[in-house]
Amino acid sequence: MRPPAALLLVLLTTGCAGVGAPVPGAPAHHRENGFANVDASYQPAGGWTRFTFFITRIVAATFAPRTANFPSIASDLPAILDNRGVATVTWVGHATLLVQLDGVNILTDPHWSKRASPFLFAGPKRVSPPGLKFENLPPIHVVVISHDHYDHLDVATVKRLAAEHRPKFLVPLRLKPWFADIGITDVDELDWWDHRVVKGLTFTCVPAQHFSGRTLWDRNRRLWSGWVVAGRAKRLYFAGDSAYFDGFKEIGARLGPFDLAALPIGAYMPAVIMRASHTTPEEALRAFGDVRGQRFIPIHWGTFDLAEEPLDEPPQRLVTEAKRLRLDLDRIWVLQHGQTRVW
Repeated sequence: MRPPAALLLVLLTTGCAGVGAPVPGAPAHHRENGFANVDASYQPAGGWTRFTFFITRIVAATFAPRTANFPSIASDLPAILDNRGVATVTWVGHATLLVQLDGVNILTDPHWSKRASPFLFAGPKRVSPPGLKFENLPPIHVVVISHDHYDHLDVATVKRLAAEHRPKFLVPLRLKPWFADIGITDVDELDWWDHRVVKGLTFTCVPAQHFSGRTLWDRNRRLWSGWVVAGRAKRLYFAGDSAYFDGFKEIGARLGPFDLAALPIGAYMPAVIMRASHTTPEEALRAFGDVRGQRFIPIHWGTFDLAEEPLDEPPQRLVTEAKRLRLDLDRIWVLQHGQTRVW
């Protein structure tokens, strides 16, 4: 891995101070110059620990880059393109889902580029191609963004979506100026628990335990979140990226239960680095219970090599834990790239 990729790993795995003090009268997560997690469990690793992790990752990626061969499935394009209101979900890869609900087509954290990186020549490269080709998308009406990290917010993808589909973008606080800088203006930014009604669906921005930043100088300047999408009869929870925290219980109590919950299961090793901002598969199942989900779709795995666990380990651990908990495995939908299911 070339040195610029080390910068990207910093962006994806660490947080830092510098957003100032709490704002009197504002919500607890607001700071003078940005935002902060309010759950006491958020304890980032120390600087030396992060540094040694970055060096190890650089050496490993340079001299022994990892590859994967995950199965994929050809998407049912006629059903996707001619969907007249059936609730479906298609896993494109990582945190990108095509959600079809009540005749509205929604993308979560859309990413079709080859790397999750500010660089074309370095940074985490796809180990699996997108499960659905961009040119095969149905008309996209709404895009939700959970936060500004490169594996969740890709410049080339959102610019192409804006040019070819003209969707409404729903984003956390202080991301609207970033979109304006790249020429995208149909953007609404929301704080935690704010909501918007778009094409008859209610979109609610909900808390997450994470951090933000696309450079070494904008750490936590923009908010991070999950999203709830409520239709006439169905509800979806999309967690985006989050460590395990008590906020899952509040989301479930205030907006659940959910017919479908999409929760991250990858990028958890080494724990000393990752546990402050990512869930393990076991923690994701705990969160699934907290939000009162009926069906579980694991995301944030099998697409970009962001951490040290084996690339195929997250879904294996997920299924093992589901069996230990005696959950009905028909509720655990480990999708292949490109696979569509009715929910």
